[in-house]
Amino acid sequence: MTVRPQTVRFHRSWWSRHGGAVTVWSARALLLVALLVMWELAAERWFDITFTSRPSDIWTRLVEWNEDGTLWSNTWITVQEVVYGFLLGAAAGALTGFLLASAPRLYRVLDPFVMALYSIPKVALAPLFIVWFGIGMHMKVLLAAATVFFLVFLNTAAGVREVDRGLVDAVRLMGGGRREIMLKVVVPSSMTGLLTGLKVAIPYALIGAVIGELVASNRGLGYLINDAAAQFDTAGVFATLVVLSVIAALLNLVVGLLDRRVGRWRPMGAQE
Repeated sequence: MTVRPQTVRFHRSWWSRHGGAVTVWSARALLLVALLVMWELAAERWFDITFTSRPSDIWTRLVEWNEDGTLWSNTWITVQEVVYGFLLGAAAGALTGFLLASAPRLYRVLDPFVMALYSIPKVALAPLFIVWFGIGMHMKVLLAAATVFFLVFLNTAAGVREVDRGLVDAVRLMGGGRREIMLKVVVPSSMTGLLTGLKVAIPYALIGAVIGELVASNRGLGYLINDAAAQFDTAGVFATLVVLSVIAALLNLVVGLLDRRVGRWRPMGAQE
């Protein structure tokens, strides 16, 4: 069979564009498979599976939870807490960071208080939030939001404060007012900081929600971890951690798509 030159050129062109990504993902898949195989083989020979479990047992537990509905009902509770907490904390952090950083004197006044609140371990807030809001979903959502808020706030504020003053002066010279400066310079320039804050905050939204569930809950993935640990079900603990990792990966994918979507707003120098 004769291969057409156009076909060869197409495959070469496709590989030149996507070959690097294919290689990276293939290497990741091989590394993951190798680690799982080594874990499975070493579990009974070198480690006590009571403490380390093994991939086959973890998979069995996931299948059992899937069949009886335990997995999906508890995952849905945690996903709601994470998503609501992330959206609430991110919106409040982005808005507050943008407004305060746009008022330098007010920002300098409030900065030590903000940093003092940021320095408080969020796990220490869980008992207080239980007293204020009970042990329902609201407590977990607000704990996740409080964790996300400061990360988004600080990164957004940093992005606003690092706006190129030359661009601001150029807009003013062209007759632009405060509104034009905000929309055409400050907002696009602060996108990098905002998106960095969103990416960094994703795992912390999970941490906040799961901490709330670990402290006081009868539903959610944190509850599953507590319940499995109480029964010395190591496979159940690892199975829950696998689900949490999948949720984090999906949330990172969403933020990555958002990053590409709003990339056109950035100044040319920020896109390089």
